[in-house]
Amino acid sequence: MLRSAASPHIVARVADVELTEPIRDLASIDDSGRWAGMAWLLVRVDRTPLGTVTTPMSPAGLDRDEVIAAISTTLGESLDRLALAHGVTGGISLDPDGFVPPWRAESERRRAAVLRNGPELTVVVCTRDRPASLARCLDSVLAQAYPRFRVLVVDNSSTSSRATRDVAAAVASDRVETLVVPRTGLSHARNAAVGATTGEHLAWIDDDEVADAHWLSEIAQALIEQPAADAVCGAVVPATLDSPAQLWLEQFGGLTKGRGFTPAVFGPGTVDRRGALYPLPPFGAGANLATRAGVIEQIGGFDPALGAGSLAGGGEDTVALARILLSGGTIAYHPAALTRHFHRSEASEFRRQLIGYGTGLTAGYASLLRSDPRLLLPLLGLLPRAARDLFGDRSLRTATLADDFPRDVLHANLRGMLAGPVAYVRGRYRNRR
Repeated sequence: MLRSAASPHIVARVADVELTEPIRDLASIDDSGRWAGMAWLLVRVDRTPLGTVTTPMSPAGLDRDEVIAAISTTLGESLDRLALAHGVTGGISLDPDGFVPPWRAESERRRAAVLRNGPELTVVVCTRDRPASLARCLDSVLAQAYPRFRVLVVDNSSTSSRATRDVAAAVASDRVETLVVPRTGLSHARNAAVGATTGEHLAWIDDDEVADAHWLSEIAQALIEQPAADAVCGAVVPATLDSPAQLWLEQFGGLTKGRGFTPAVFGPGTVDRRGALYPLPPFGAGANLATRAGVIEQIGGFDPALGAGSLAGGGEDTVALARILLSGGTIAYHPAALTRHFHRSEASEFRRQLIGYGTGLTAGYASLLRSDPRLLLPLLGLLPRAARDLFGDRSLRTATLADDFPRDVLHANLRGMLAGPVAYVRGRYRNRR
């Protein structure tokens, strides 16, 4: 369908392409009548993410041959590696009608075993003053095919707590319970959830996300297949890319920065190639996280001077994960456990977000130093690499940014980093008071 002159414009159409199913044409106009000149495709094989493809679209959209050509160009090497990993010689040929992977039977056997024998999970959704987002998130969680879970909604000092309770009540499910935490701060909410769920495995999702249909099944599979893992982190991809600010966040790295879609395990045996201190976060984010029973208690909980609602503005999740590694624990990155995040749509919100990222990052280092001053020397040794990443051409920080990315936001992010340690100290003082 061709767009009309009156069609509202969005930056990109976000779509999934499952290569084991028939590949369909992609229209340039979405279901709401909005036109996009670009497609952002999450490519999956047997529901496991392979990678992403960004490609321009004409007003006529993309036919399926064009979709296949874009995938082959961008992800051809990834397809070859996937074939080798499964012992498939000759590579994988993309079929417009989909293909049956030779490993399908084994995958289905494992997944059926997970559905029969997987662990009980408690999904924790911490929320404050976002009833519409909460309702959308809960709908996605309650639609999971996984049979053994319940949901704990943590209302963190909402100004209209009635609205949050009404959302939880409206889902009409005995799986959902609500816990009210009057003290503002995401870490307070997280710690209250941990205290209320002793002995339970927790799956954490933010209220501005939706869960993929297989999210809990994949978490359960990772917990079974990685018995040494204290935590499992999944991938977080954009739910929409309607505005430039949402695309800028993805260019900056989104919530899966630097990890891609390759499964990995971090622990005592991987320190030589990936330490716990830099770059943060190298292993996952609290927006899509599962923790085994007792793990958060063992590291002393989430630092209340960090996180949304604190002066630091963030960092509580990555510090908790770093402490798991520093204490000799293990973290599994399992990208097939997928959630979709609704990025902030306004440029001013994006700017504040990156300032918060910078503040939370260095406040997190202050938190780690407070708990273990012996980390000072290792951190000082990382400063040259950090400086290269911050200021070097085509560095880790800037290599994925397009020409239209607002560079002043990078300076704001740096100012946030400079403010982080002071924000952390002030937050500690405020909490003591």
